[in-house]
Amino acid sequence: MADTLLGERVVLLDPAGEAVGTALKSEVHHAATPLHLAFSCYVFDAAGSLLVTRRAAGKATWPDVWTNSFCGHPGPDEDMAAALARRAADELTIRLSGVRPVLPRFRYRAVMPNGVVENEVCPVFAAVTADRPEPHPSEVDAVEWVAWPTFRDDVLAGRREVSPWCAWQVAELAALPDDPLAWPPGDWRALPPAALGSAA
Repeated sequence: MADTLLGERVVLLDPAGEAVGTALKSEVHHAATPLHLAFSCYVFDAAGSLLVTRRAAGKATWPDVWTNSFCGHPGPDEDMAAALARRAADELTIRLSGVRPVLPRFRYRAVMPNGVVENEVCPVFAAVTADRPEPHPSEVDAVEWVAWPTFRDDVLAGRREVSPWCAWQVAELAALPDDPLAWPPGDWRALPPAALGSAA
């Protein structure tokens, strides 16, 4: 599915995580953003270092903010694994392996200083890549590889500023082993109901 600013649609959800409709991504984020389906991914290299990215200055939400490797929205009827692969290619020109849910029921709401709201059921995934990132400038301004324990500890201590969703995710991921390559995979069946049709 093509990821275009004008035509991409997101899946709207009820409080139980069931799909209740769709909306254009270009129109869904505002002061009363409806609950919708998203995902976050933490990409590691073979040594267990995390790919950290800075969101492009032109992004509608949280521009110029450092965050996890990438985020996105599965389209209506789009397989979740396919959506992850699509966004990895679109944002960073990388291929993923070992994709697995690690926080399958993560949900958050965050408000920007200008009043724009993110309101997402956002399962969190981990994956590995052997590729060198080549960021798309409309999505990502900068990248760096950071040892996971260093990134985790710096975020938890407030030494590294990141997006609000990343900070909350790291707080939950901190309970997992220091070696992210040893993180136990979550159950794909624990994804929100709207995403169960895309479970691997």
